[in-house]
Amino acid sequence: MKTIKGPGLFIAQFISDTAPHDNLDNICKWAKGLGFKGLQLPTLDARFIDLKQAAESKTYADELKGRINSHGLEITELSTHLQGQLVAVHPAYNELFNAFAPQEYHKDFKARTEWAIQQLKYAAKASRNLGLDAHVTFSGALLWPYVYPWPQRSPGLVEAGFDELAKRWKPLLDVFEDNGVDLCYELHAGEDLHDGVSFEMFLERVNNHPRANLLYDPSHFIIQCLDYLEYIDIYHERIKMFHVKDAEFNPTGRQGVYGGYQNWVDRAGRFRSLGDGQVDFKSIFSKMAQYGFEGWAVLEWECAIKHPEDGAKEGAQFIKDHIIRVTEKAFDDFAKSGGNDSFNKQILGI
Repeated sequence: MKTIKGPGLFIAQFISDTAPHDNLDNICKWAKGLGFKGLQLPTLDARFIDLKQAAESKTYADELKGRINSHGLEITELSTHLQGQLVAVHPAYNELFNAFAPQEYHKDFKARTEWAIQQLKYAAKASRNLGLDAHVTFSGALLWPYVYPWPQRSPGLVEAGFDELAKRWKPLLDVFEDNGVDLCYELHAGEDLHDGVSFEMFLERVNNHPRANLLYDPSHFIIQCLDYLEYIDIYHERIKMFHVKDAEFNPTGRQGVYGGYQNWVDRAGRFRSLGDGQVDFKSIFSKMAQYGFEGWAVLEWECAIKHPEDGAKEGAQFIKDHIIRVTEKAFDDFAKSGGNDSFNKQILGI
């Protein structure tokens, strides 16, 4: 068993143009003051990390790491959620996802995909240079418009979609293997990898690649009505990262899983600040400790109701209170009797 590291903070939802969220030093001071011990860094904002430079310059990576360490914090992992989304995009979403890429790629979707793939390669090398062993991303989606089969899907459509997804990701998984870093997919609505079954379909096509792993975030499974505790039992060997995020699902006679096109406040399923939702975190932290999870417990704050400052402050303490310092001895050691093979045979009567 392992004692989980934390609390960490994914800063993507907090970055802004106003202090204390406007640059790396300011956000470090703010996060440390709230009780966080680590930061998970998104990689598209040069105020916080120059991804290409971190990949190509060990000196820059060491300076970045040292800068964060000087505030009493560690880098937990890097994130390429937005770049990963662009590795595979159905044409229906081309314009909407342009916001995730530089302006020069907004009219050339093939070039945009190539840019995203290069970003993932940088992320693997940057993670290595920073001494990190896990990285989080999204899978992207070619099949999401067809997730609910009406009209019925054409024969072979799903297979073709997953074959192409694996074709795009397998070379990237090899790059992460070369750099000694686990690539962790956050299973999420809007991604072709959004639950255990879809992950298994992908895993089969990448030949059970050892670097194809998972970020565990129970909030997405609450909203899908998926058993998020059994999920840990099934996939714990592949779970290498952990987002601590809460959610609730309150179906009515008017709406359910699909949400009726409502905004986040009015949806049956919605994300909540830690402790305000329905996730059983006591059981989750127990299972993660039981299975020897070696990574960080990282707050990803999303809530349609509570102010983010309060969510962050409460979240740091919430995670701290839920981390289990695992025992180094059995509780009944006081009653043990010494023995050897001869003694065991004697008490068995053999």
